[in-house]
Amino acid sequence: MPKSALITGANRGLGLEVVRQLSQQGFHVFAAARRREAGEKAVVVLRESGAKVSVVELDVAQETSIRAAAQTVARQIAHLDVLVNNAAILDEESRSVFATEAATMREVLATNTIGPLLVAQALLPLLKKCPAGRIINVSSTAGSLNEMGTYAPAYSISKAALNAVTRQLASALKGQGIAVNSVCPGWVRTDMGGRHAPRSLAKGAETIVWLATAAPQNLTGQFLRDRKVIPW
Repeated sequence: MPKSALITGANRGLGLEVVRQLSQQGFHVFAAARRREAGEKAVVVLRESGAKVSVVELDVAQETSIRAAAQTVARQIAHLDVLVNNAAILDEESRSVFATEAATMREVLATNTIGPLLVAQALLPLLKKCPAGRIINVSSTAGSLNEMGTYAPAYSISKAALNAVTRQLASALKGQGIAVNSVCPGWVRTDMGGRHAPRSLAKGAETIVWLATAAPQNLTGQFLRDRKVIPW
């Protein structure tokens, strides 16, 4: 039976690139997108090349959508090997923390922090059914307390909180065969990163795919960039 993976925010950019690379390695990939039609359109070429990709409608900011998606996946597979929490939104990059409104903070935290936690909770029963499960939270050095400045306050705070989610999950799952890590893909040429970003999609996905496939299973509870542990 092929390994399986679910990637959120999978209809474009980094998420779609992770879908592409994992499907090329023989995974049955569940490409989760907020709008099903966008996901279906995004994976047409991959399917034509023979990739086994299923589209799942999943809005990570909505609990009912998360539960429904988990049920959909559970009807199709007996276990899940990999979960990649990739979906994220970015607030105004140059806005001061003093000008960041409560509504913006709630929206960004709901998608970037609370969503990944709830997705992990919903899919945990499937992850526990495989011998070596992996949860990968796509974070950013913008959320590193060691490096944090004034950039995109809500986004940066949400990614710092996502790193805390990673540590909590890794500690709670210690000894249960599920590795949990955060990864910074670097500044990648995506809709969020912009066309002047120095990294290609392939390079940005590299460490994510490595964590999903080849990283030591005992590597858990860490923050990584370019396959190396970096400060929180």
